[in-house]
Amino acid sequence: MEEMEEELKCPVCGSFYREPIILPCSHNLCQACARNILVQTPESESPQSRRASGSAVSDYDYLDLDKMSLYSEADSGYGSYGGFASAPTTPCQKSPNGVRVFPPAAPPPPAALAPPPPPRNACLTCPQCHRSLVLDERGLRGFPRNRLLEGVIDRYQQGRAAALRCQLCEKAPKEAAVMCEQCDVFYCDPCRLRCHPPRGPLAKHRLVPPAQGRVSRRLSPRKISTCTDHELENHSMYCVQCKSPVCYQCLEEGKHSSHEVKALGAMWKLHKSQLSQALNGLSDRAKEAKEFLVQLRNMVQQIQENSVEFEACLVAQCDALIDALNRRKAQLLARVNKEHEHKLKVVRDQISHCTVKLRQTTGLMEYCLEVIKENDPSGFLQISDALIRRVHLTEDQWGKGTLTPRMTTDFDLNLDNAPLLQSIHQLDFVQMKVSSPVPAPPILQLEECCTHNNSATLSWKQPPLSTVQVEGYILELDDGNGGQFREVYVGKETMCTVDGLHFNSTYSARVKAFNKTGVSPYSKTLVLQTSEVAWFSFDPSSAHADIIFSNDNLTVTCNSYDDRVVLGKTGFSKGLHYWELSIDRYDNHPDPAFGVARIDVLKDAMLGKDDKAWAMYVDNNRSWFMHNNSHTNRTEGGITKGATVGVLLDLTRRTLTFSINEDQQGPVAFENLEGLFFPAVSLNRNVQVWALTVHWSTTGSLVLLSPQWALVLSSMGTLWSGEGSSAAGMAWKELNLHPKPPVSP
Repeated sequence: MEEMEEELKCPVCGSFYREPIILPCSHNLCQACARNILVQTPESESPQSRRASGSAVSDYDYLDLDKMSLYSEADSGYGSYGGFASAPTTPCQKSPNGVRVFPPAAPPPPAALAPPPPPRNACLTCPQCHRSLVLDERGLRGFPRNRLLEGVIDRYQQGRAAALRCQLCEKAPKEAAVMCEQCDVFYCDPCRLRCHPPRGPLAKHRLVPPAQGRVSRRLSPRKISTCTDHELENHSMYCVQCKSPVCYQCLEEGKHSSHEVKALGAMWKLHKSQLSQALNGLSDRAKEAKEFLVQLRNMVQQIQENSVEFEACLVAQCDALIDALNRRKAQLLARVNKEHEHKLKVVRDQISHCTVKLRQTTGLMEYCLEVIKENDPSGFLQISDALIRRVHLTEDQWGKGTLTPRMTTDFDLNLDNAPLLQSIHQLDFVQMKVSSPVPAPPILQLEECCTHNNSATLSWKQPPLSTVQVEGYILELDDGNGGQFREVYVGKETMCTVDGLHFNSTYSARVKAFNKTGVSPYSKTLVLQTSEVAWFSFDPSSAHADIIFSNDNLTVTCNSYDDRVVLGKTGFSKGLHYWELSIDRYDNHPDPAFGVARIDVLKDAMLGKDDKAWAMYVDNNRSWFMHNNSHTNRTEGGITKGATVGVLLDLTRRTLTFSINEDQQGPVAFENLEGLFFPAVSLNRNVQVWALTVHWSTTGSLVLLSPQWALVLSSMGTLWSGEGSSAAGMAWKELNLHPKPPVSP
């Protein structure tokens, strides 16, 4: 039964529930405690509106909802929650149930002095799960009463009445034998004989059984004291200046007329609370002193044991450094070999490309020479214009760096071993040096922390009064699914932007400071929500120099006859993504390519020529899929001016599929895709592409329907499609799919 007691206690006051109500999150609160922690918030600042705005949410957001002062209606003066605290930086503590509570604050001003509050909405935050709830016009009456819990508490208290414990036993309190009604204390037999002997003034005290004493403590009326100056009057007020109880007649006679007086009951509870808190602090100091003495006695043996362990640890650390150096050596050699293979591949690819062009050029030259030898003027003039254009075009193709090597023969790698050698020479024991204290936990600056698409920017600072030197900071993020934290930044800067996060995911971030002495505790955890919908355009910073951008980087073309690659600004690593591109201009039947690519894809060749891109290239009659210069799945059906090319990247199934004018083009193009992918296009000067409409689904399975593509919810659902084609406001739109309740048609 004792293990169940925590289930029967209110997380706010720490006592057994009194008139408990059930919150929508299934947690319980005393009705009085719920009334105490109600927060009045403007409608524009309600938790729902803040959550809908997609702003960063952290533990700090709950400070304005959870700040509570220490107060209680119990005789002991102890408690957990009350009114509002005034300082926004007040650190939180733990209530008897392990829930966040806050230190006491100044009492609120009298109602007569307080200005009338503006119209607000009532908001309640569950102290256990921190879910914020906005009350309707019924207020707390809208929450059901938990009468079953009341019955359980009554039965539990009745069964526990026979197991009251002595209040004076220092260790393992024994079962109480009696209760003194005057002292209001439970005693076991040894403590009663030692602390409450039946002689002297104590002989007049009345001792009763524990169960009866518990009932009498709960039901017996308070003893009402009378005024010393007016024996027929009871004390009803308290004079603050005289620090003594007074009656109404004392006030009428004028003795205390100019003094500040307060209600006797309120001052009684206030002083009992102050004395209880003072004794609580003194008891903590005494307990710490005892523990400190035990710690000192154990230090002698620990020093001897630690000496042996430290020697073994030193040997292991030096061996680990040697092993790490050997592993790093192997990694660096592998990197050199990779660079060697990369240089050879680039040069060989250029040789192959140049050989093909040279063969075509030589063939054209020989053909032109033979044509010149002909003596038929009319026949010559029929083909001369076309030959002259082809010659000029071929000559242009040999320009603009075509005859410049794409790779140098030098290995631009230089092993920087000076810092490591310096670190080895400076290797020493930190304990032998005069060290500064460990830094204080950094403070996250919420006003500067934000998210945009799938990136997050965080800013932090040291506490204002901290004088400890800080050498750097370590920023950690989890995996967006509540997993383990991992380091994403180590350095001296106090602001960092993390890119490449998952869309529609919740990340937790924290930061700590370090110096030569050690590492500080973590800051408070900040919760960040990435965007559900991503708007992005073509990326000029990573595109080839020949790419021409317009229409706010939504339209691209090229000033070269060779194929050039341009990427989208946003990469995808999970979820379902679909975007469309419109062919604004299509001359001389070129072969533009559409698909996805890694960030380091070749920018001066057709998309799909290397192993960093997966694409479909298409002319006016047919299309092919290409990856790593391998051409597959020739499919009839091409593009013209005004055609629409769709790209479906399903990273849940790890597939890539294409469509032309909303009809699927060929089978599934590529499978087993994994990693980070960017939308990509390759084109030349004969093609102009514009980001157009996007179709998307919120959840469920994907079904491809002819002649149009449809994203259909599994079971019962609805059909979604993006709308609008305004050049001023259109961009590529993308959604990550997460399970949600289906929508009825």
